Amino acid sequence: MSTDKPIRPGLNAEIEITVTEIDTAAHLGSGLVPVYATPALVALMENAAVRALEGHLPEGQTTVGGQIDVRHLAATPVGMKVRARAELLEVNRRKLTFNVHAWDEEELIGEAKHIRYIVDEDKFMAKVGGKTKLQ
Repeated sequence: MSTDKPIRPGLNAEIEITVTEIDTAAHLGSGLVPVYATPALVALMENAAVRALEGHLPEGQTTVGGQIDVRHLAATPVGMKVRARAELLEVNRRKLTFNVHAWDEEELIGEAKHIRYIVDEDKFMAKVGGKTKLQ
C-alpha cells in the first residue's frame, strides 16, 4: 500500500480484545494462574503500535519490534475486556518510539515503552531466509 502520509509523533491507535482461556498465563506457560498473561499483553501492545502506522508506510516497507520495556501492573480475569493504546512519541530515521498503555474494565493494567524499526520487507525476509540455508 503506497502512501504519502508522513510518519510523525502523535500517530496513535487503540485496540480492544476480550480475554479468553488461550490468553492466560496458565495456557501460555508464563505462569500457573488463569489470568491475562504478560506475553499476551505484550502482543496486544505491539499490535496497537503496528496499527498506529497503518497507511503511513511506503509500499514494500514494514516495521519490526526491537524492544519493549513493559510493566504488567494488574491481573485481569478471563471474560474481561482489555484495550491498549499506542502513541508514537519519536521518529529517529528508521527507529520509532511508542508509549503504550493498557486497561481492563477496572483499571490501568500495563504500560510500556516500545521501539519498532522500519525495514524493507523483501530484504528483511531474504536475510531471515538465509538462516535456513545454514542448517
